[in-house]
Amino acid sequence: MMYNLSEVIIKRRSTGLKSEGLYRISGFSDSLEEVKMAFDKDGEKTDISVNAYEDINIIAGALKLYLRDLPVPIISYDAYPRFIEAAKFTDPEKKLEAFREALALLPPSHSETLKFLMAHLKRVTQNEKFNLMNAENLAIVFGPTLMRAPNLDAMTALNDIRYQRQVVEVLIKNEDTLF
Repeated sequence: MMYNLSEVIIKRRSTGLKSEGLYRISGFSDSLEEVKMAFDKDGEKTDISVNAYEDINIIAGALKLYLRDLPVPIISYDAYPRFIEAAKFTDPEKKLEAFREALALLPPSHSETLKFLMAHLKRVTQNEKFNLMNAENLAIVFGPTLMRAPNLDAMTALNDIRYQRQVVEVLIKNEDTLF
C-alpha cells in the first residue's frame, strides 16, 4: 500500500514539478486531510487530478502527511541508527558503502517506496530553476518525514535533525547509484 500511494500521487501529478516551493509550501490542512482520507478509503481510485485539486501543494502535502503518519517511518527504527552513522562519514566512498549497508536493513516495501520517492525527488531537483527546490531544501522538508528517532531522549533527537537532513540529501543526490 505504501509504495502504491506514493506512486499514484507522484505519477498522476508530475506536472507540478515546476511549481515554486514544491513540498515546502503547505496546502490547506482540511484539503490535505480530505485527500489522505480518500486514499485510505478508495486507494488508487482517488481522484487527485487538477480538476479535483487545482493546488499541487495539497497533493504534495497529502503525500508528506501520509508518510509522516506511518506507524513505522520509511527509514525504519531498526535502520535509523545505521543511516545516522552513515551520514557522519566524511570519505565519499565509505559514506556510500555505509548507506548501501543501511539500505539493506530496510523492509522491502520501505526500500521500494524510498527508491521511488528518491527518484521523484531527484526529478524535482532537476527542475530547481523553476521550483527553487534543491536536494538540501528537499532534505530539510523530508528528513523528519522519512525518519524519526527511535526512543531517543529529546536532546539526542534534536541533534539528529541535521543528520536526518544529510541522510535524505545523500539519498537524493546519489539515487542513481544507491538504488
